[in-house]
Amino acid sequence: MTEKYLIFDASSLISLSMNGLLGELKDLKKIFNGKFIITEEVKEEVIDRPMGIKKFELEALNINRLLNEKIIELPSSIGIKKETISKETKNVLKTANSIFSKNGQKEIHIIDSGEAACLALSQMLTKESKQNIVVVDERTTRLLSEKPENLRRILEKKIHVKVEMEKEYLKNFKNTKIVRSAELMHLAYKKGLTGLKNGKALDAILYALKYKGCAISSEEIEKLKRIK
Repeated sequence: MTEKYLIFDASSLISLSMNGLLGELKDLKKIFNGKFIITEEVKEEVIDRPMGIKKFELEALNINRLLNEKIIELPSSIGIKKETISKETKNVLKTANSIFSKNGQKEIHIIDSGEAACLALSQMLTKESKQNIVVVDERTTRLLSEKPENLRRILEKKIHVKVEMEKEYLKNFKNTKIVRSAELMHLAYKKGLTGLKNGKALDAILYALKYKGCAISSEEIEKLKRIK
């Protein structure tokens, strides 16, 4: 059976950590036919940097424990060098941050190195015909892949000027498959991994994620709850 890969962005791991759901992620890994991967750039965001900040040290330690237990792994575990991803990440950053512009010339910065590294790794695995999904809770990255026109309109509303979109660059992202921590925890609940028997458990989990990190609307949550 072909091994699959979930590539975690910092946003999704932070959402799960803030909501006390790293245990459920660990249990989900046990039934997943594949690997949970984080890039070095994401490790810097969720472990290395916050480890030196008292406010976030506990979260960093908890996520680092997942890395030590090989629940999540670095790309080197699947034979991909840090330098290779870093090179591709620069290309992704340049392309993504050139898609939208204002006043016909000034490019709009939309993603940073963490998200770009996840997209870069996804593109690399896809080229090798390896099934992969990026797990990201941040809205911009998801819309870039799924609904770029919606992202353009959001940017216009935010900066109050006309935003132009270079459609040629979008082809680099349109085939990226993305889920959020909410979809993962929906699966964990359906698989009986949450340990919560109360009928309100799924509702509580999804809304907790919404209010602590995951960019998901109430309408999307209600739709997700109806999925059997």
